[in-house]
Parts: sequence; structure tokens; C-alpha cells
Amino acid sequence: MKNIDTVLFDLDGTLIDTMDLIVTSFQHTLDAYFPGTYTRQDIAGFIGPPLSETFERLNPDHVEEMIEVYRRFNHEHHDDLVRAYHGVDHTLEKLHEEGYAMAVVTTKRHDTARKGLQLMNMEKYFPVVVALDDVTRWKPDPEPVDQALHKLGRQAEKAIMIGDSEHDILAGKNAGAYAAGVAWSIKGREHLERFAPDVMLETMPDLLGYLRQPSGS
Repeated sequence: MKNIDTVLFDLDGTLIDTMDLIVTSFQHTLDAYFPGTYTRQDIAGFIGPPLSETFERLNPDHVEEMIEVYRRFNHEHHDDLVRAYHGVDHTLEKLHEEGYAMAVVTTKRHDTARKGLQLMNMEKYFPVVVALDDVTRWKPDPEPVDQALHKLGRQAEKAIMIGDSEHDILAGKNAGAYAAGVAWSIKGREHLERFAPDVMLETMPDLLGYLRQPSGS
């Protein structure tokens, strides 16, 4: 088996299907400031960085205002638009049974991340959640991954970071951990493969097979 004892997950688009929620929240916000300007394909490129970084690039004079519009809509529609991905709960249960340490590393705010985990009944698997408001630098900087590993008492060389964005892959690599992309990413597997993840997961249960491979394979 691979010498991995720690699994770190991004949240949105990786553990839980929030893509409709995120895209709709972006569309609601951007249509208020730039009516008819941005398509769903455009919005896919905004997913990954914190809202502040995206809105700073789009409209630097109204960043906080746009964040508030986005978050208000997002929170109001959260429970109606969030869905589960096939095989995620089974995979988390198996990882928990086999003794893997697990954490969520997300660019969401801590309260909203917990809300999603509670809705999907996943909170029990994650004693550690490192969110946007827990760090001073965010993915792809290694700080969030480093913080999660420190809280778990684990080492980067025995950890894997899993996510649907290049920011997740690069954060894992920058911290010295393994990195996995997920083929169901809204950005597309070809985009993620450009950042050379150690493995591309077709479904979340594929992670179990990858972890059980002999070291060096």
C-alpha cells in the first residue's frame, strides 16, 4: 500500500456538489453589476480563488459589496441547491474505518463550510476544517495544507490533497504532499491534468484503490 495516512479534501466540487449553487450565486451577483456579460463558461474560470480575489479583478471599487450580495444569495439557497456526489459517503466511511486522518481545506468561510458538511452528514469525518478565515494566504499557497497537517499531527510526505481546481493540486504539491484531481471538476479533467496531479480520480471510490496500490506504483 502507498505510504499515505492522511487525506485532505477540498469541499465545493470535490466532496459536495455545490456547482449549481456557486454558478447561480455568481450569476446573480454579476448580473447585478454587469448585466448579460458573463456566461456559465466564464464563471467556471472564477471557481477556486477566494471571492475577494475574483471580485477585486472584476470590480475593485465594489469588492466587499459584491461579496455581501453573493453570500446573502448563497446562504439563502444553500440547502436547496447542494447535492451529494455518488460514492463520497462510502469512501469517507471506509477511510475512517481504515484509520486515515482527514481534514477539509477550503476557500469557503468556516461557518459556510461547516454548514455544507452538516447538511451532507459528513461533519463526523472531519475533526479539522481549515477555511478562508483561518489563514492569511490561501491555496495554491501551502499555508492551508500546512495548517491542516499541523492540527492533525501528520506529515506532508504521507498526505494527499484532493480537489477540483488547480489551486488544490498546486497547494498539495507546494506543501510537499501528493495531489489528486477529480475528473468531475467543472473546469474539466484536461485542464487539471496540465498541473500534473499524481492521480486523476474518475469517481471518489477510485481513491480507495489508489491508496491501496503498492508504494512506487
